[in-house]
Amino acid sequence: MGNIIQTEKLCKNFKVGSNEVAVLKDIEIHIESGDFVSIMGPSGSGKSTLLYLLGGIDEPSSGQVYIQGKDINRMKDKEKSILRRRTLGFVFQFYNLVQNLTVEENIMLPVTMDKKKTADFQEQLDEILEIVGLSERRKYTPRELSGGQQQRVAIARALILSPALILADEPIGNLDSKTGTEIMELFHRINQEKGITIVQVTHSEEAAAYGNRLIRMKDGEVVEPILV
Repeated sequence: MGNIIQTEKLCKNFKVGSNEVAVLKDIEIHIESGDFVSIMGPSGSGKSTLLYLLGGIDEPSSGQVYIQGKDINRMKDKEKSILRRRTLGFVFQFYNLVQNLTVEENIMLPVTMDKKKTADFQEQLDEILEIVGLSERRKYTPRELSGGQQQRVAIARALILSPALILADEPIGNLDSKTGTEIMELFHRINQEKGITIVQVTHSEEAAAYGNRLIRMKDGEVVEPILV
């Protein structure tokens, strides 16, 4: 199906006082369209840093990240912003919802930010609310929802502009095991039915098993890019 993500000799260093610490070292991975990839590794292995580089949230010290064949770090800021809004969806451990907006208003934020008409997305909104199981709670605010429901809102927000790729950083890290399983089932359904590529960072072997590929990291290096 072709690569949606490819990295070449990707490195990231951070300054700690007068010292420079290598967090990622010559990462070379490729992810095909339609993959569901889990990135695992101990704390400090660089997995979240890698995810942020893949999403253009951070910039590498050296090396390249290609999304759909384009080097995202050669893009101008405006072009990169458009890519993040239209091609990528982000889901984080902390849901990052706007507390005084309703469920449907939170989901529609990317549409508003992309200066599109929300009226043109009502049918898609209804479909996504059905997929994430929140049709009856569309007028609720985040404070009226459980943690699992808030994460479903975050997933719906990531889906509204029909991205090719969803990047998820510990998406079930704040949830109990039952709710975490429900969220992973939802990701699996989205991947299978919508064909959206998903890359998640996780500590959970159970969560990783929902994907079709596993990338293990240690000390800033890929040690085990395998099929699961």
